Amino acid sequence: MSIDNLQKAHVLSKALPYIQEYNGKTVVVKYGGAAMQNKELKDAVISDILLLHLVGIQVVLVHGGGPEINEMLEKLGKEPKFVNGLRYTDEETMDVVQMVLCGKISKELVSSIQRQGGRALGLSGLDGGLLQAVRSDKDIGLVGEIQKVDPQPVVDALLAGYLPVVSTVAAGIDAEVSYNINADTAAARLAIALKAKKLILLTDVRGILRDPDDQDSLLPVVSLHEVPGLVKEGVISGGMTPKVDCCVHAIRQGVERATVLDGRVPHAILVEMLTESGMGTMLV
Repeated sequence: MSIDNLQKAHVLSKALPYIQEYNGKTVVVKYGGAAMQNKELKDAVISDILLLHLVGIQVVLVHGGGPEINEMLEKLGKEPKFVNGLRYTDEETMDVVQMVLCGKISKELVSSIQRQGGRALGLSGLDGGLLQAVRSDKDIGLVGEIQKVDPQPVVDALLAGYLPVVSTVAAGIDAEVSYNINADTAAARLAIALKAKKLILLTDVRGILRDPDDQDSLLPVVSLHEVPGLVKEGVISGGMTPKVDCCVHAIRQGVERATVLDGRVPHAILVEMLTESGMGTMLV
């Protein structure tokens, strides 16, 4: 169904209050899942963040890349290994993680943004001491727990008019190594360090569902005091638990809002940011 110019103008006018609210503010978007695998969704995400950037919202894109890492490992004849759902990262795997995240994916995202008319700058947690970590658990190898975030490289990029694209590899402060960092965790910690107004975690589900079998049971807003009860009831479980934990930690440390958002929906970021109804589950 097409819309005429008057309808388009009406839609834009409704977005104005939200543009004004977020103008000059920082929003951290964690990018991963299906939105990175499907070209249409990828183009929609890039156009969304570029539009927000162009209207004066300071968007920082933090990305993962699990499927691409698995694909490269398999090409090299190395089977991906997981321990309790976490990637086991030995030295050889860490080399692949760094190559794929900081090289292939980062440069592809930067190029995509620039092809659509933006200015992007690829950064990794190794650059300027952005992310500093220690080994989190010897049983999963070179996987790090962030100890310090120095946001200055990202701040400098934003001040220079670039859209930062951050790869989640950290410098070791307990050994001369690089560490693989969970992208949700890195995005939350960076949002805190940047004093961001909003954190968005793109995922492959609608958000927090009261009933996992009922897509219409979405909880649009959840306050922090409701989270323990939802965990006890089993509403928040499985892969949603660490995402909610990241959101809760970010809000407790000063981030105003955090949203778990369905990256499978084209332009979900714009709907969440610039409309009254929004999408996904927002924690406040």
